[in-house]
Amino acid sequence: MLALNMVLLVVGFVALIKGADFFVDGSSALARTFRVPGVIIGLTIVALGTSAPELAVSTSAAAAGANEIALSNVVGSNIFNLLMVLGMCAVIRPVPIDRGILKRDFPLSIAATAVVFAVLGVPLLFGSLPQDAVMLSEVGVISRPLGIVLLAVFVIYMAVLVIQARKNKTEESDAPLMPVWKSVLLIVIGIACIVIGGQLVVENAKSIAAFFGMSETLIGLTVVALGTSLPELVTSVVAARKGENGLAVGNVIGSNLFNLLMILGVSAAIHPIAVNLASVIDLGILLAVSVLTFVFCATKKISRAEGTAMVLLYIGTVVFAIMR
Repeated sequence: MLALNMVLLVVGFVALIKGADFFVDGSSALARTFRVPGVIIGLTIVALGTSAPELAVSTSAAAAGANEIALSNVVGSNIFNLLMVLGMCAVIRPVPIDRGILKRDFPLSIAATAVVFAVLGVPLLFGSLPQDAVMLSEVGVISRPLGIVLLAVFVIYMAVLVIQARKNKTEESDAPLMPVWKSVLLIVIGIACIVIGGQLVVENAKSIAAFFGMSETLIGLTVVALGTSLPELVTSVVAARKGENGLAVGNVIGSNLFNLLMILGVSAAIHPIAVNLASVIDLGILLAVSVLTFVFCATKKISRAEGTAMVLLYIGTVVFAIMR
């Protein structure tokens, strides 16, 4: 059975890589056809497509009452996106940062993280917990009302992006344009390969991890988060190599916003998410990582050195999670 899991894991990786290739080509072609900035396409279509695995995993986990996986998947995916995905893109090629990302999207991502962390962390800081609090399975709850608020913010954010896209059309390209039907077909095929590949990777990685005795929280924070974030990694790296930097960065920040606002919102609306102390700590780590990455982005470019530091920092967070 372990051998079969290994084979299916490899098949999943292949599907992810080819799917990302189709997806980037179709998305960038569609952006040129409708003269929409690549960063907007990255924040919407590409982010939605690459966040599909997280949506499927977290909502399924919430419906089944597996709260630890529902939350740790979102938190782990966002840490992975910021440090590993953006870091790897910068290692391949220094990544220029769009002004809109710095002024609108990244601050919203940090604010959403801070709000969720505050809702859970403030009662912990000013409340009274037993000395064995580390062992508690529930020290806070992401309630349905909070989930609905997150979804409302997401809807408003999407409306703002649509308005911005209509106002800021790019100049017409002299290069031959891909037919719309072909662009859409590539996007659909790409999403299908990404979702199927992501599911194969996640399910088989979970089986392999469980075989070696990993806990549910650790599996959610590392294996599942890494597996569901592979679409973002592969898509952004492919986009960066093709010079589609706006699409690559937009995909990362857009995916994080989808995860925080839509996926966490939907999961909490389905079933209030009980949160353990480890998850609150991980939210704090995500907030710190978000601020650090924003500082790197503030220079309007992430250098290779900064990208390398981000990748090393991600490895450090995984080691910390395992040791903890």
